[in-house]
Amino acid sequence: MENSKQLAQRFKDVIIDGKWIANTNYKDQISGIDWEQATQKIGSLNSIALLTFHINYYIKGVLNVFEGGALEIRDKYSFDLPPITSAKSWNALRDDLFNNTETFFNHLKTMPDKKLEAPFVEEKYGSYRRNIEGMIEHSYYHLGQIVLIKKMLSEKNGGTS
Repeated sequence: MENSKQLAQRFKDVIIDGKWIANTNYKDQISGIDWEQATQKIGSLNSIALLTFHINYYIKGVLNVFEGGALEIRDKYSFDLPPITSAKSWNALRDDLFNNTETFFNHLKTMPDKKLEAPFVEEKYGSYRRNIEGMIEHSYYHLGQIVLIKKMLSEKNGGTS
C-alpha cells in the first residue's frame, strides 16, 4: 500500500494542506474569500466558485466509485454550479470539497497497490492509478487558475496580492 499512501498524500496536498508543489493549496486559496469574491467574474474566465464546484464534482464522482457505486459523472455537467447567493451556500460548497477530499484520501491511502493497476470501471478509462494521477494533475491545473483569478480580483478591487 506504499504507492496508495503516496498518491493519497499527493491528492490531499493539492486540496487541503500541501505546499511543496505550488506553495499553496485549495484550502489556503479559497478559505479566505467571501461568496461575492468567489462568484465574481473576470472577463470570460470561470469564477473561483465554479472552479471549486468543478473539482469537487470530479472528486465526488470518483469517490462514488471507490465506495462501490457507478461512475455517474459526465463532463458536460461538471460546470453546472447551482447559484451561490449567500455565504451559507459558498461555505457549504467549500465544506463539501474539504469533506469529500478527506473521504477520498482515507479510501485511497488504504487501497491495495494491486488495485491501482486494475481497470477503473471499464478498460477504456485506464487504471485506478491513471485516474487518480489525472485527478491530482487536474486539481493543480485549476488551482493555478484560482490563484491567478484571486490576484486579478484583488488588483481589480484595489488591493495587491
